[in-house]
Amino acid sequence: MEMDSPVTHPDVFVHVRIIIGMVLGLSISRLVTGLARFVQHPKRDNIYPIHIAWVLFLLVAIIHFWWFEFGLSAIHRWTFEIYLFLIAYAILFAFLSAILFPDRMDEYRGFEDYFQSRRKWFYGLLALLFIVDLIDSRIKGIEHFQSLGLEYPIRQLAFAICATVAVFVSSKRFQAVFVTVGLIYQITWILRLFDVLN
Repeated sequence: MEMDSPVTHPDVFVHVRIIIGMVLGLSISRLVTGLARFVQHPKRDNIYPIHIAWVLFLLVAIIHFWWFEFGLSAIHRWTFEIYLFLIAYAILFAFLSAILFPDRMDEYRGFEDYFQSRRKWFYGLLALLFIVDLIDSRIKGIEHFQSLGLEYPIRQLAFAICATVAVFVSSKRFQAVFVTVGLIYQITWILRLFDVLN
């Protein structure tokens, strides 16, 4: 099959969104199925507030990601590098979702024991996620990046720094404050800047 003929911009955009949507669908499925476990087996699995708060944060973040990725329509020249980057970005969400809800919990005393044992992996990938988002926004064009205002890069770096601190600091109080403030801020951020697609 010859690849010399240029592909129209809308066709590429739809194709990329379908692939990303498949990966994000796996992430949402993992989180929702994991949450359902607490309803299905309330006595077997005890809820750990910090863990559940991060599940909610990630669920909101994934839904938000799929919403604002409409901005990819601004890209007129697609390359394999951009395509690969976006797939890797979506895979980060899938990886974090899998960390929050593992296939088996036999060797752990519960979600608190499990989450704290995987703390460094989770927060390390979370920090990477916030940095990758900066690159994603820049790919959509300088106008798009600037339209987010100065608050956006400050917010991303602040999240990344806090996540990095959580990698090295095992304080549960710090983790609780981080996820509580982060979840509230994430929701207000979405409502303020992304309530309408443009």
